[in-house]
Amino acid sequence: MQFDNRYATLDEKLFHRQPPSPLQQPIAGHFNAQVAAQLNWPKSTDWVSILAGQTLLEGFDPLAMAYAGHQFGHWAGQLGDGRGLLLAQVIDTNGQLQDLHLKGAGLTPYSRMGDGRAVLRSVIREYLAGHALRNLGVASSNALGFVSSKTPVQREQLERGACLLRVADCHVRLGHFEWINQYQPELLEEFTSKMIDWYYPECKTEAENTGINPVLCFAKAVIQRTAKTISDWQLVGFAHGVMNTDNLSITGSTLDFGPFGFLERFNPAWINNHSDHGGRYTYQNQPSIAHWNLWVWLGQLLPLGLDKEDLQAALAEFEPAFLHHYREGMAKKLGIDAEHPESFDIGMDFLRLLQAEKLDYTTSFRRLIDENHWQAFRDDCIDVAAFDQFIERYQRVISEQPLTNRQALMQENNAVYILRNHMAQQAIEKAEQDDFSEVDRLYRLLATPYTPQPDIEQENDLLPPFGEEIAVSCSS
Repeated sequence: MQFDNRYATLDEKLFHRQPPSPLQQPIAGHFNAQVAAQLNWPKSTDWVSILAGQTLLEGFDPLAMAYAGHQFGHWAGQLGDGRGLLLAQVIDTNGQLQDLHLKGAGLTPYSRMGDGRAVLRSVIREYLAGHALRNLGVASSNALGFVSSKTPVQREQLERGACLLRVADCHVRLGHFEWINQYQPELLEEFTSKMIDWYYPECKTEAENTGINPVLCFAKAVIQRTAKTISDWQLVGFAHGVMNTDNLSITGSTLDFGPFGFLERFNPAWINNHSDHGGRYTYQNQPSIAHWNLWVWLGQLLPLGLDKEDLQAALAEFEPAFLHHYREGMAKKLGIDAEHPESFDIGMDFLRLLQAEKLDYTTSFRRLIDENHWQAFRDDCIDVAAFDQFIERYQRVISEQPLTNRQALMQENNAVYILRNHMAQQAIEKAEQDDFSEVDRLYRLLATPYTPQPDIEQENDLLPPFGEEIAVSCSS
């Protein structure tokens, strides 16, 4: 691997160097060969001992980052890597910087009241979720693999400790800037300059060519990337259950899977985090919460000589950017020319139909692809008149500006498989008995989510369960 431990060269007030605390009697969980190839991961290494924190490769320089954040809309003060370590940074086969972050690595100075550990259920959910999102085409962290162990960890009950080696293009969060402004404001200018150099170098080039403040260019770029990612989340039905300022990356990549979920029966007000009593992070609130988080973050940049009006103007571009990406994506899901004046409205018509009928978000879009499935689709509706009205309008719109590749476009933009909570739960229950076969099956299924795989799919992969959907705990 080509190491490039840039973060470790910053002011040491920003982090704490320490080795991981090893797990006892580690058990191999699952290894992501796709990510290993991307990293040039050495094949001869004992990946289990590395992921268990027992072995450090030459070139690793483990550290825990300090950051802060607003959680559920309130200032939470100093947070930081309370159970994870940035082991190293490497240049991957695409020439991109990647962070190797070990989650579940033990106590750090930022653990607060925690024990520094992660449990097997949360590690499996994050491993599969990152894999799923990446293959759905959504910017996200992924993972090299995970291990289970005999290390006991106390949550609501005694559980197995586990570790996951997360791989992400960046672990710098909006909350890093909040921490610096609150506790070490003298570091803000240099830190911001480094973030631009490492993740948005084009901003300094643009500044030289146009005279724009590079920090303002940086702010605009983060806003645009965040808008794109949130749009992609909405289109695949993903909702982040704790989208606090400390859980949003400056590169726009999905980070920190605590509670999360993929929409099943279409309900925009669905809460996937059972601690979210006010519904702050429902599916329908994700764009507005991202906007709020960016507003908090932009305030941290004011000391760098920016005008408040310029930052307000930059933030005002979030909503049109989000809507542009969402409109384009929804048109593709429907197989409609995005330039058709009714392309967005008919998409909203379809979502209202799904909501009224409590139909599955993912499979309903797939059923729309083939007219041979429309009768069965109609039979599942109570209000068949509403279905007929929608189909009549839909047929008219696709005939007015027909696309020769309509079905292919819809197949490429409507997944067959998502990570449903009950699928993850089934894999977790088997893994707790040292059976990782279901993790492996889901890994293979989610590797190509837009392609039917009848040889490995199960019936419950395609439909939501009966009764209430699972809400997930923060206790991981």
